[in-house]
Amino acid sequence: MKNFRLASLGAVAIIAFQPFTLSYAAPANSVAEMLSEGDTSLSFRYRYEFVDQDGVGKDANASTLKSRLTYKSAAYQGLTATMEVDNVTIIGDENYRTPTNGNAGYPIVADPDGTDFNQATLSYKADDIVATFGRQRILHGGQRFVGGVGFRQNEQTYDALTLSSKAVGPVSIDYSYIWNVNRIFGPKDSAVQAKRWESDSHIAYASFSPAKGQSVKGYAYLLDFANAAANSSSTYGIEYSGKFDGFALTAAYATQSDYADNPTSYDADYLMAEVTFPLKPISVALGYEVLGSDKGTAAFKTPLATLHKFQGWADKFLGTPANGVEDSYLKLAGKLGPAKVALFYHDFSADYGGADLGSEFDVVATYPIKKGLSVQLKYASYDADSHASDTEKLWFTISAKY
Repeated sequence: MKNFRLASLGAVAIIAFQPFTLSYAAPANSVAEMLSEGDTSLSFRYRYEFVDQDGVGKDANASTLKSRLTYKSAAYQGLTATMEVDNVTIIGDENYRTPTNGNAGYPIVADPDGTDFNQATLSYKADDIVATFGRQRILHGGQRFVGGVGFRQNEQTYDALTLSSKAVGPVSIDYSYIWNVNRIFGPKDSAVQAKRWESDSHIAYASFSPAKGQSVKGYAYLLDFANAAANSSSTYGIEYSGKFDGFALTAAYATQSDYADNPTSYDADYLMAEVTFPLKPISVALGYEVLGSDKGTAAFKTPLATLHKFQGWADKFLGTPANGVEDSYLKLAGKLGPAKVALFYHDFSADYGGADLGSEFDVVATYPIKKGLSVQLKYASYDADSHASDTEKLWFTISAKY
């Protein structure tokens, strides 16, 4: 096993610096040609993650390599097939805790090792309608409500039937029926964090552009989880984005209530507003986001979101506290040479009761070495008050795709 891990890491170093070409499949004339004329791609992502968390005896030092093999067939009479396999391998010692490895005394790093089918789909396209059946990636908008948690080494995917259409005038519509949510904690199961949520859920997302530089999105999420009933909810919302002279605006509102077999009865609201000023060579954004509370009984939840993107990268609000969260934040983004750089500052408080929930500083720099190859350095520092504990996290990532 040790030799395999070293060989995998070496493969990243060797393959990453080789020239590469991409091929594209032409339409096929038979099923056999559909399969034989498909495209195959390979990607690697090595990551080192360090976590220093108050109240936990040891620091986490997680060194992992994700290897991904993706195959997409050629199209035959509107039909295509996709297959994607991921392997996560630990490089060196397993000095971190996951829900399945039993390494007590370390902070959690949600990157368990193992091999899994990430995607396995059949898609059919007829005119402006596409139907996709099987294990698939579903990303709605900015992934605030439905996403893939692509930052983690084991991506979240969905066993679902999805229908997508652009046939209703200027409106694009996506509907999915989901019967399994394949979570980032797989491929091994755990009593603490299930690798899969059994689902009987319906999600719909629509968008249209009323004018140039503007968009309106609406969504409905009816989530029913047999083995995670506390996360079952119905959510209806709307989002607006627009570009104006000297600034850009995004605003959203949603309402949520308990659904299906959720044992708690509640109603809660979601609010978000962000204004961005493109002040060259940087952009400045001011934002305010509220995941509301029903008088401390329960709060607005986003269990299918790419949660790492929101409310700070230290991941202290992956589950919304019962009193809800108000997040006031500042973002600065720009370039230092070819590197993309972004800085965030968050100030958190409770929606119900107004308690101080701490603050966080985040910074990230991504440097493109060449097409398909990049390195990234990322840091998060959470300063606790009445929620969680002081935490520092550092990531170093090398990504290569062929």
